[in-house]
Amino acid sequence: MGKRIEGILHMVGGAGETSYASNSKFQEKVLHMAKPILEEAIGGVYMSLLPERMAVVDLGCSSGPNTLEVVSEVLDVIGKLRRSLGRQEMPEILFFLNDFPGNDFNHVFRSLGDYKRKVEEEKGKLLVPYYVVGVPGSFYGRLFPSQSVHFFNASSCLNWLSQVPEGEQGVLLNNKNIYVAETSPLEVVKAYQDQRQRDLSEFLRCRHAELTYGARMVLSFVGRKASYPPWGDMGHLFGLLAEALSALVSQGIIEEDKLVTFNLPYYAPSMEEVKAVIHREDSIVSGKNVVGYMRASFQPLIAEHFGDAILDELFSIYAANISRHLLQQKSKHYQFVISLKKKEKKKEEEEADGDAAAAAAAW
Repeated sequence: MGKRIEGILHMVGGAGETSYASNSKFQEKVLHMAKPILEEAIGGVYMSLLPERMAVVDLGCSSGPNTLEVVSEVLDVIGKLRRSLGRQEMPEILFFLNDFPGNDFNHVFRSLGDYKRKVEEEKGKLLVPYYVVGVPGSFYGRLFPSQSVHFFNASSCLNWLSQVPEGEQGVLLNNKNIYVAETSPLEVVKAYQDQRQRDLSEFLRCRHAELTYGARMVLSFVGRKASYPPWGDMGHLFGLLAEALSALVSQGIIEEDKLVTFNLPYYAPSMEEVKAVIHREDSIVSGKNVVGYMRASFQPLIAEHFGDAILDELFSIYAANISRHLLQQKSKHYQFVISLKKKEKKKEEEEADGDAAAAAAAW
């Protein structure tokens, strides 16, 4: 089992010179770029569901000036939509801020007092009631009850893997690289790709279970245009960091064995890789839906002939077969809808007489 990062990873806390709060301009830029998509998604959820209570989750919230940006965006969109619709009801919004347990939640909570005063001044009567809580834990697992969340946001956090990738023999030997590089063995490249696929699949499965019907999710993360992982810009960026570490090895400051066994649990996927996982998960969900219908309809007949003992294993294999089929092609089923109308009695008799006369003439 590779080294999981849940108990290790966190951004540098506080508000000092090296803190995440003082060095998150790039992440702020990503949030601003995603703002139109965020507004459309939040507004779409509110307009379609008009919930009295709305659960909004910011995954990988970290700490610093960006942490409450999503809170502000949601309050702004809901407040304006409520007024434009002329609704008197004040929806209550519960914000869940999620990150690893080591996150500086204290810094976040200390900032809530100033934040409350600021939004009350800015939004005035448009401000709807809201509540903010922290939820420590990995988003590569379940965090909330089934069908309880109306909106998920995950910005600049899904590049982190759940664990350091590992090979068949355990620790990946990566030619003193700390990420996928042009000199990385193919085993290393495949291990990173496989870990990304497993993690994103698990993430999507968990969020699908937690989202209520009609809910939405916005994801933003660093990707790459190149098809081969080592050719991406992140490979060059981490390559320079690996060179710096090698320089410290040369100076005897760090041990070479430490560098040889160090790999970052981070990955920038291509759009094709992301689409493949999403499509695969869609097929798995669709497969389970089909199996649910088929089992509910045909289980009694199958059980009577083959016995009850095989049912779970049978339909598990069947679900895998359907998912594999849906990955290859989209199934189409024709549904006929026929409307029939009973004729009036007089017309029935006239047509009957006509048919009898025709029959007699034929004889």
